[in-house]
Amino acid sequence: MIVRRSLIVSTIALIAAAGLGYGAAQLFQDRPAAPAPASEKDGVEHGDHGEAGLVPLKPADAAAAGVSIVTPGRGGGADILLPGRVTLAANALAALGAPVSGAVERVHVSPGAAVAVGSPIATLRSADAALGRASLDAAGAGVRAAQAAASRDRRLFEAGVVSRQDWETSQAAAEKAQADQRAAQAQVRAMGGPGANGVAVLRSPIKGVVTRLDAQVGGFLTQGALVAEIADPSRAEYVFDAPAAAAGSIRLGQVIQVQTPDGQQVPATISAVAPGASGGNTAAVRATPSDRTAPIGSVVSARVMTGAETGGAIIVPSEAVQAVEGRPVVFVVEAGGFRATPVTPGRIAAGSTEILRGLTGTERIAGKGAFLLKAELGKGEAGHED
Repeated sequence: MIVRRSLIVSTIALIAAAGLGYGAAQLFQDRPAAPAPASEKDGVEHGDHGEAGLVPLKPADAAAAGVSIVTPGRGGGADILLPGRVTLAANALAALGAPVSGAVERVHVSPGAAVAVGSPIATLRSADAALGRASLDAAGAGVRAAQAAASRDRRLFEAGVVSRQDWETSQAAAEKAQADQRAAQAQVRAMGGPGANGVAVLRSPIKGVVTRLDAQVGGFLTQGALVAEIADPSRAEYVFDAPAAAAGSIRLGQVIQVQTPDGQQVPATISAVAPGASGGNTAAVRATPSDRTAPIGSVVSARVMTGAETGGAIIVPSEAVQAVEGRPVVFVVEAGGFRATPVTPGRIAAGSTEILRGLTGTERIAGKGAFLLKAELGKGEAGHED
C-alpha cells in the first residue's frame, strides 16, 4: 500500500514538472526578443571601420605601427643597376677650427664621443683673446661716457647754454662709440666669447660624433688650426655612379629600392643628378634615405627605372601594392585615414612597380608596412559580415 502511494506521488510530480516546462517555453516564445547591444546591432562591433575600403588610422599612428608614407616616383622605359655608397649628407660634417691663437688648457672629449650642439670640445687660453675682451670693455666704457656727454649737452642746449652744433657733435660721438662697441662685440664672439682672462671654450656647431681630434692639453694652436671634426651619422645619403647617357632619363623624386650589404632593401628618393660629375663618363646620382640605412662608407646598389618620355610612368615600392579581395590596391592617405584604391600595376623590377592606372602620382601612399593596413581592413570587413 505504501509503495503504491509513493508511485502515485512520483507520477503527479512528473506531470507537474512537464506542465511547468511547457508553460515556461510558451512564455519565452511569446515574449519579444531582447534588443541586441549597441555594439553588436547591425553587425557593428568595436573596431569596425564603418566605411568600406577605409582604414581609419592617422598617419602618425600608422608610422608608429611601422607603416611608412611615401610619394610615388616617376620612371618607366628600362632599368639599370647602379653601384653606390653611403656618404654623409651636406652639412653633416663640421670642422671646428681655433678662432684665435692660444694654449690648450683642457680637452673635453675624445674621438668617438657623441656630442650635442654647443657641447664643449676644448678650452683655450689666449693673449689675443684677452686683448679682444679688453677692447670690448673699453668700448663699453666709451659708450657710457659718450652717451652721458650727449645727454648733458642736450640739457644745456635746451637751456640755451650751448649751441645746437655742440649738442649734435656730442650725439654723433655717442653713436660712433656704439658702433665701436658693436665691432668689438663681433670680434669677441668670433674669438669664441672669451672672458676677461682670455679663456675661450670651443663648442661643437652640430650634433654628432667626434671623428677627429687635433688638440692636446698643453699644446699651442694657431688661429685657424683644426681642433676637431664632428660628423652626424644620422644624416646620410646615397651616391650612385650612373652612365652619363642615362642621366637625362633619371627623374628627381623617383623612389628606388637600395640593396644594403646585409641583403636588405630600403627605400630612398632621388634628390639630385649631376651629369659628368666624374670625368664626363659617369653621372653622380644622389638619393635621400626614407629610413635608417647602412653605416657611412658601406657599398650599396640600386636599380633605377629610366624613361625618355616626359614625366615617365608612376612608380611605387612593390610592397605598397596589396591584394584585397583579389584586386591590387594601394592605400592612399586621406583625411579620414587610408583608402584602399584599386590600381592597375605594370612591370615589376628591383622592388619597384609601375602603376598604369589608378594614381595621379601626387598622392601620399603607404609604402613599407602596407600589409598591416590590409590586415586591419580585413578585420573591419569581417566585422561587417558578422
